[in-house]
Order: sequence, then C-alpha cells, then structure tokens
Amino acid sequence: MKIVFFGTSTFAAEVLAFVHKLPNFTIVAVVTRPDKPKGRSLDILPSPVKQKAHFLALPCPIFQPIKASTEEFAQIVKALDADLFLVVAYGEIIKQNLLDLPRKGCINVHASLLPKYRGAAPIQRAIMDGEKETGITIIEMVLALDAGPMIKKCAITIGENETFGEVEKGLLNAACQAVLAALEDIENDNVVKQEQEHAKATYAAKLSVKEERIDWSKPAQILHNQIRALSPFPGAWCQFQLGAVEKRLKIKRSAVDIHHSGSPGKIIEKTKSQLTIACGEHALRLLEVQLEGKKTMPIQEFLQGQQQPFSFTL
Repeated sequence: MKIVFFGTSTFAAEVLAFVHKLPNFTIVAVVTRPDKPKGRSLDILPSPVKQKAHFLALPCPIFQPIKASTEEFAQIVKALDADLFLVVAYGEIIKQNLLDLPRKGCINVHASLLPKYRGAAPIQRAIMDGEKETGITIIEMVLALDAGPMIKKCAITIGENETFGEVEKGLLNAACQAVLAALEDIENDNVVKQEQEHAKATYAAKLSVKEERIDWSKPAQILHNQIRALSPFPGAWCQFQLGAVEKRLKIKRSAVDIHHSGSPGKIIEKTKSQLTIACGEHALRLLEVQLEGKKTMPIQEFLQGQQQPFSFTL
C-alpha cells in the first residue's frame, strides 16, 4: 500500500520511522512544514520529520509547502497515486481537495481519547487538567477539526508525577501499535468505524507564552500540573531574586506538599537538599530546576551551588 506521510513534530518523526520499517507499506512521499528559525540564535532548522527522513535515507521526495491545500500542491500529490494519507501532528488543517485524493482515504493519529482534547495541544492540556488517563485515537479525516469517525483507540494511564515528555513516550508506543492495526485493517478492507460523541467534545488550544509563568497564588496541585505539562519543554518558570539580580528559574519537576502552607511565593523549607515554596493552597517541593543560562539540575546540586541569598517573587 502506497502512503503519503504528513507530519512535523518529534512525535510524528518517530511514527514515520516505525511505518518505514513495516512490510507491505511504502512511503512514497513525506510532507512536512517549511524550515523555520528556532532558539535564541534563530538558526533556520528543518522539522524533526524532515531530519528523520534524511536520517533514514528515505527513497522518496520530501515536500514542504507553505500551504498544503493549494491546487498546485494538490496536483503534485495527486500524481503520486497514493492509496492512503497518514497524518501525524502536521500543523495545518488538511482541506477537502486533498482529503479526496487517496483511494483508501486519509487517517489522522491524534494524541487523546477523542472526542476529548481536539486541537493542537492534547497531551499538555490533559496533564494540566490533572487527567489520570489519555490515549491515542486514529480517525478517518474529515474537514472539521479532529471530528472524523474513530478507527482505533488505545488508552494509557497518566502517573501523578509524570511529565509531558514521559507521557508522550508512552503515547508513542501506543500510537505505533494502533497505526499498525489500522493499516492492516485498511489494507484488508476490514475497517470498523465509530462515530464520535460530538456533544462531549473538548478543545485543546495551542499553549500560549503567558501560560509558562508560575503564579504562586494558585494551589500547589495546579502548579504541579502546569510544571509537568511543560516539562521538559518549554518549561514553567518563575521570577527568582538571586542577590541583587533577578533571573528566571524554570522548574522541571516538583511534588505537592500538603503538610505545609504559608504566604504564596515564600520559602518555607530550605535545607541542603530540599526547597519548598508556599502556594495559594499547600506548598510545592522543587525537585529539578534550571536557572537562566544554566543546565537543568537536581535541586540538591542547585542548592549547593548557590552562595548568595535568594527568594521568589509573585
């Protein structure tokens, strides 16, 4: 079966590598978003999918249209005579002129248990909301966002201290197995579709920069979920007064302490190995941090390296 793969993210890149190894399925083209500036240096870098395609030395073209659904690009894709489009975190809504092209349709791998968390940031939003479960849903694509009939669904648990990076890794394993099952069903014309309960749909909006800042007046559990959802990247941060200098401190891991409380943002416990900050409700123990301009480190190492007095500000 001939497949055109649409994807951009690191998650999509790993699914691409998995599908590439499967017998009976051939990737005839990769479509990914254009190279763009990243990091403080603003170097122009290719997407993770493009990098993975080069690493795997895929013997197929790589397309990077500014808009995939233009008629010009649709004609290019049509000439590939594909059986199926497989879409994983591509980053652009696929329009009907593309959805109509492949013989066996278009499927999308979405990182939530649909109809919950449709949209751009399903994993992060589920963690922020304190969900105990998430999963992978493979759907037949329709023009409405993440609203197509479900083909495969696989659930995983979210540990109370698991970070985005850890949950994403678990979801990747689930996604690969679900993709394999879905491709085999499609190849054998044995697909069973289930309509979503659209009235129960929720939306996982793209994360905004302002959501990265920690507000100590919020309950510790809310902040703990925020930190987990943004770790390892981009990282939840707070204002940190180090001597006479104000810096940003990213908190990569934390733990809720229900036995302490105090004025929000105040240090209520500080030893050689522990640092606990009061929140609007209860307190938060910092376990792993990254001071502006430094590497991520365990709290013990961070505390040992601080020779100046420090404090946190709201």
